[in-house]
Amino acid sequence: MTTAPIALTCGEPSGIGPEIAMKARAALGAALPFFWIGDPRHLPDGSTWQEIRTPAEAHDLPAGTLPVLRHDFHSPARPGDPAPENAVGVIAVIARAVDLVASGAASAVCTAPINKKALKDGAGFAFPGHTEYLAHLAGVDRVVMMLACDALRVVPVTIHIPLSEVPGALTADLLEETIRITCDGLIRDFGLAKPRLAVAGLNPHAGEGGAMGHEDLTVIAPVLDRLRAEGMAITGPLPADTMFHAGARARYDAAICMYHDQALIPIKTLDFAGGVNLTLGLPFIRTSPDHGTAFDIAGRGIADPASLIAALKMARDMAEKRAG
Repeated sequence: MTTAPIALTCGEPSGIGPEIAMKARAALGAALPFFWIGDPRHLPDGSTWQEIRTPAEAHDLPAGTLPVLRHDFHSPARPGDPAPENAVGVIAVIARAVDLVASGAASAVCTAPINKKALKDGAGFAFPGHTEYLAHLAGVDRVVMMLACDALRVVPVTIHIPLSEVPGALTADLLEETIRITCDGLIRDFGLAKPRLAVAGLNPHAGEGGAMGHEDLTVIAPVLDRLRAEGMAITGPLPADTMFHAGARARYDAAICMYHDQALIPIKTLDFAGGVNLTLGLPFIRTSPDHGTAFDIAGRGIADPASLIAALKMARDMAEKRAG
């Protein structure tokens, strides 16, 4: 079992991140050691927290006390209204968490939600989001986003692009890289000796033999044939509309989907509150709750910590798998 605690970044301090961090600590207690990196002024009024000097000290605090690795920001937080001058601090906290996990002081990084516009406006943040920034910090060219819950794991091959651009972006190389990184991650981080992958087609009915698009035949199928010849357990391309009922899900460990909504609609339907966003292909473990900053409810004390709790548990489980 791993002994290093998990580093939880503060995320956007004007969102619900600080609130759900406190709620996660209250729910998990000392059974799942993690520490929060951020400015304690941003925690909800009345929060019970204690500053730590090193991550290892997170093990020693009472169950109801949040361990805080202090990172002072420029300004207090205004719920629902991000302060541009705090953007530099949000970015620095992410980099600090990565340094800690790289050194072995933390076993994984769990990131609270950020607001990309706030970071761009306040600090000229040049990355599309968390995932790309983490890849930059790690020095890797290609990572994969997976969404996971108890009922389903999904991986979108193309992510945040207009639907009209998906056919052009969907290349054989991109699909193959995505499948290989997914397979490696399922082996290393989920303990699956031979992962079973189901691959969705791009078009309705997986193209129906070319009657409804050619990409399933000319782009997707040749990649799957080649990987099956190597011994990978892959089915597809499959009609996406029949891949996500209970019987179908029992036949695979992860679904590879061609675009954002094809992957995210089924998992958010199955477990809207408990889904976890994780990044495969990094040299360290990274998970995140599968929701945003929720500025509309920030500061009201009503945010649901379920997804963060699930993300912390998944980070712990993945770290234990890596530790062997």
